[in-house]
Amino acid sequence: MKPKKDLNYIAKVEKAIAKKYGDIAIQNPASFWNEEKEKKYLEQLKEETKQQEETQCEEQIDAGGFFVPRKLINKDTSRICPACEIYSVKALDDVYMSKYDCCYKCYILYVEGREERWLKGWRPKDG
Repeated sequence: MKPKKDLNYIAKVEKAIAKKYGDIAIQNPASFWNEEKEKKYLEQLKEETKQQEETQCEEQIDAGGFFVPRKLINKDTSRICPACEIYSVKALDDVYMSKYDCCYKCYILYVEGREERWLKGWRPKDG
C-alpha cells in the first residue's frame, strides 16, 4: 500500500516556495512550452547533431592506443633547449620554452632581468 499524500502539507510547502521564490517557482515547466519553442528546439538539436557528426568525421591519428584529431597534434614542439641543448621533460620548462624558447634553467641564467634583449635575439656565446 502506498502511503497517503498529505495534500495540506503539499499546499503549505508550495505556498512557502511561492512566497520565497515567486509564483513562477511552483509552475509546471510544460505550461511555458508551445509549438514554436518545440520547432526551435528540434532545429537546434539537428544542428548540434550535425556539428558532432562533423567533429567525429575529422581525420584522427592513432596515438598509442587511442585516437586524437589531427588538429590537436602539434609536431612543432621541441623538448630540446636551444640555449643549453639539454632535453627536458619538466612541465615548468614548457612554459619557458613557449615564451622564451629556452628551459627554466637557461631562463634563470640568461633571460631573467634581460627579457627584452633576449626577445630581440641575444644569446650567450659558447665557451
